[in-house]
Amino acid sequence: MILRDKCMIKVPASTANLGPGFDSIGLALDLFLILEAEKSDQWSFTTSCPELKQFPGDHRHFICQVANHVASKYGVSLTPCKVVMESQIPLARGLGSSAAAIVAGIELADFAGGLQLTKDEKLQIATAMEGHPDNVGASIFGGLVIGSYQNGETDLLSFQLNSFEVVALIPEDILLTKDARQVLPSSLPYSEAVKASSAANLLVAALLGKHWSLAGKMMEQDLFHQPYRKPLIPFYKEACNTAKSGGAFGAALSGAGPTILCFAEKGLGLGLSEHLKRELPQMKVKLLNIEQNGSSVSKMEKCS
Repeated sequence: MILRDKCMIKVPASTANLGPGFDSIGLALDLFLILEAEKSDQWSFTTSCPELKQFPGDHRHFICQVANHVASKYGVSLTPCKVVMESQIPLARGLGSSAAAIVAGIELADFAGGLQLTKDEKLQIATAMEGHPDNVGASIFGGLVIGSYQNGETDLLSFQLNSFEVVALIPEDILLTKDARQVLPSSLPYSEAVKASSAANLLVAALLGKHWSLAGKMMEQDLFHQPYRKPLIPFYKEACNTAKSGGAFGAALSGAGPTILCFAEKGLGLGLSEHLKRELPQMKVKLLNIEQNGSSVSKMEKCS
């Protein structure tokens, strides 16, 4: 199959867990990984983004490996592409950079290979590669997603929310997901698992019902991962307390961290972000919107 058009692939960032929704709750955010791809004689990946320059510029690039893997599943050989990449998503900060790359690779294979995959098919492939549906689901569908990955099958619902705002506290230091997962226990006592799942269930209900203080309370009652990861993030307690004093109804690690997301009612995000900038000048503060649309592919001008 030959790629005859130039295309733009746009994939939003994501946050996962929101406290107790471990590996199951995700939220799309308006930071983007953007690819422009056109047919070429060989694979090439170029970027002006300093963080992305560390990766291979040829067929060894992770996105290329994902694209070729997906195409091979459908018996398709992809025409090589020249890909220009830009990204607003910081690496290894808990904002779904690896999930965005997986989704971008799937979208590239779908467009270049003419696979005509549905969103659900993209989700199944992405979840199998990522191991959980929260980040990839948010990047594909947008909005708030709640998903379950069991026995190799993903079930997921998405909700288009526009009723609260998000402020990200992004530190300079990175935290690799594999390191953050190493501190997690291999199992939980039955009674503790019941408490943990009830907090996650009530968090979803509180967010959908706009019960903000209750949502914030449930974020704090996570028993799945935050208690074990807090020691890896020495500023966690100070950041959460500062966010609450600035009007946030809740705060939680973004994915595995170290970014901390602070949640505010609609219209209060700007004030919260200014408060955090004053009180925590050592952190990068970004006021973000919930991205309502997931990944997209748009055709550009014809290649000559």
